[in-house]
Amino acid sequence: MSCGKPHETDCRDVLAEVYMYLDLECDESRRSVISTHLDECTPCLREYGIEQEVKALVARCCGAETAPASLRERLRVKLSEIVVFEGREL
Repeated sequence: MSCGKPHETDCRDVLAEVYMYLDLECDESRRSVISTHLDECTPCLREYGIEQEVKALVARCCGAETAPASLRERLRVKLSEIVVFEGREL
């Protein structure tokens, strides 16, 4: 996905890292870059909101259960493939 406007950080890069951003798994400098981009880019902010809602729904449904690290990694890889695939279609 790309909104078509020039940004310091590409939309695809931001969306590829949105789960790490949501999970506070990226360092503070990267969080700042992503946050700045989301403040400037309405399409990415909209996508971020959707991702945030999905994460909240999963948290409500799964309670305090924690997924195994191998499952989290497989999901992260699959989600990045989807983001890359969608980026090629535009």
